[in-house]
Amino acid sequence: MNKSFKGSPVLAGNLIGEALVTHMGFNSLASFYKAMLTGAKKAICSDQDNPELFGKDLKDKIICLPKTVGSTSAGTTWDKVAQMGIAPKAMLFSQKIDSLAAGGLIIADIWARKRIVAVDQLGSELLDCVKDGDRILVREDGSVTIIKD
Repeated sequence: MNKSFKGSPVLAGNLIGEALVTHMGFNSLASFYKAMLTGAKKAICSDQDNPELFGKDLKDKIICLPKTVGSTSAGTTWDKVAQMGIAPKAMLFSQKIDSLAAGGLIIADIWARKRIVAVDQLGSELLDCVKDGDRILVREDGSVTIIKD
């Protein structure tokens, strides 16, 4: 049975994609560090402090997370992964997006001309319902549907 949520669109868009889920804070720099350093064509998560995502390809996925953690390097990280073509399709936040993530995603949207759809305030139930590999439909009004076939 499908499950729907309503959040606040930060960077609006309509898309469908595959979920990757973490219940921990997402560290942008640590997650993309090796891919950026090597110029990889995939975005294999290199954050060993996030065992839910470590070793998984983040490229073109819909990352479901509570929040991000890290430093001011997030802005340049998002711009770089967008320019490299290895960015996720979307970031779905159960909590309110923080300013560093919002700023970085906006920079990627403007400078790299790559929209990484972002919706926040979807609620903690989102992370209880969605599983890795689930298909997710995101609409530009901030509505999110987990498609359970």
